[in-house]
Amino acid sequence: MLLCLSMKYNGSSCVSASSFSLTFYFHMMDCNNQQEVGNMVEWCLPHDINLDGVEFKSMASGSHRITSDFIYFRKGCYFGLACFANMPVESEVERGARMKSVGILSPSYTLLYRYMHFLENQVRHQLQCPGEYSPLEAFYEDKKAVLPSTGNGLVTACPTWSVTSINRCMHPEMKITHPAGCMSQFIQFFGEQIMVLWKFALLRKRLLIFSPPPVGVVCYRVYCCCCLANVSLPGIGVSVPELRPFFYINIADITTLESEVSYVACTTEKIFEEKRELYDVYIDNQNVKTHRSHLMPLLRVNAADKEKYRKLTEQRQLLLYSQEVEEDCTSNEEDLFILFFMELNNRIFQTLSEVAGSIDPTLTAEHVRAMGLDPQCDRFFLMDLLEVYGYDVTLVIDNLCCP
Repeated sequence: MLLCLSMKYNGSSCVSASSFSLTFYFHMMDCNNQQEVGNMVEWCLPHDINLDGVEFKSMASGSHRITSDFIYFRKGCYFGLACFANMPVESEVERGARMKSVGILSPSYTLLYRYMHFLENQVRHQLQCPGEYSPLEAFYEDKKAVLPSTGNGLVTACPTWSVTSINRCMHPEMKITHPAGCMSQFIQFFGEQIMVLWKFALLRKRLLIFSPPPVGVVCYRVYCCCCLANVSLPGIGVSVPELRPFFYINIADITTLESEVSYVACTTEKIFEEKRELYDVYIDNQNVKTHRSHLMPLLRVNAADKEKYRKLTEQRQLLLYSQEVEEDCTSNEEDLFILFFMELNNRIFQTLSEVAGSIDPTLTAEHVRAMGLDPQCDRFFLMDLLEVYGYDVTLVIDNLCCP
């Protein structure tokens, strides 16, 4: 089933992040700027789909301050991608600005990127020619598909994620194609703090990233955070909560988030910082913080973390050198980044599984160092990891001081 919709924003703030099924398109717009109207679904295909809340999900709060953006979000069990644009107009009715968003809904975000260029063109077209939907209608007719539904256009089950071959280094449903340098920007933006985010992701905590608009690049940070927790060993993590990417969220998602035990999301709504019951880790710019006392020791970047980050940057520099000097196009930064953390995670869980299955299930300082962790400084991280993943081993480490 494919969906096209048009929506309009009228000076009020926007909301939310969720997910949808196979390929749908929606177009949102902001025309009249009348406070009493707010965001409205202006047009969509098919006409009988339930789009409640999508009018807010496809325009981030604060978007009126920028000229363009793109947004990944969720609705139910489906994902959406919307492209937003803002154009000044000489109209008192529209209060000097016309804002629109055109988007698509899908059961995964694997292929949404393929339609970003089309959505960007269509939102510009809608700004110039409001109400001209023939390109969207033609696209719908060309791409539409039929999905088993519950009668309201919703598929009952979320997409199944499965590990593919190691050379692609990731789950197919986790695949997003980024603008050039997305992974590089993520590494440079957070620096050594990536190792802190990695631990929280592996522990399946609720991570919320705050940033003012534009929100597109922040949605990519959500994706990058999810990549930190990839594991390719069979049977690992089947009993732990899935680290779900929610992408953009706002106040309309509060009820949904109340029941979530693990997720990564981003928002432009500063009020979320006060909603501490909804998250475990709050990331404001490069400032990673938590109000959970037992997680606070994990905020410190220790010597083992710095060594892992050094190895990551060293591998990245070697890759960049091979690409520039040797013209090696077979590898890219995304694969390097994901493979680095996957191998790190695999080594940790392989060691834990071996210790747990041994006659003497005692995890020693030597084991911990072999996993690339610090026996003292990573003690609390290890204790949480053993509990979350259900490993029945004894952690025996002396000297609890950590410089």
